[in-house]
Amino acid sequence: MLSIGSQPIYLYQGAVDMRKSFNGLSALVALSFPVDLLSGSLFVFVNRRRNLLKLLYWDEDGLALWYKRLEKGTFKISKDGKVQLSRREFSMLLEGVEPRRMSQRFSVNQG
Repeated sequence: MLSIGSQPIYLYQGAVDMRKSFNGLSALVALSFPVDLLSGSLFVFVNRRRNLLKLLYWDEDGLALWYKRLEKGTFKISKDGKVQLSRREFSMLLEGVEPRRMSQRFSVNQG
């Protein structure tokens, strides 16, 4: 079961062939991200048409894949080249909210 806690969420920047499964996506993680696949992080992959999304993550005793296909529309990927997503950005991605229209009202500086 997919549960989003405090683990980092990484977005692969290129288009991915959705025929890739555990081995193919694991290889992309090893080549593209600074963290270990078994760290518990979520790795997000989107196809060229942006209507398919796969998550690869370590689920305590093995790798797990989570897959979502949109019947209409596309996943809205930010064009800023950001690799690590916040939980808020990830939630907006899954729900189809366009990130360019959203902005924080304020930021609390911790010091």
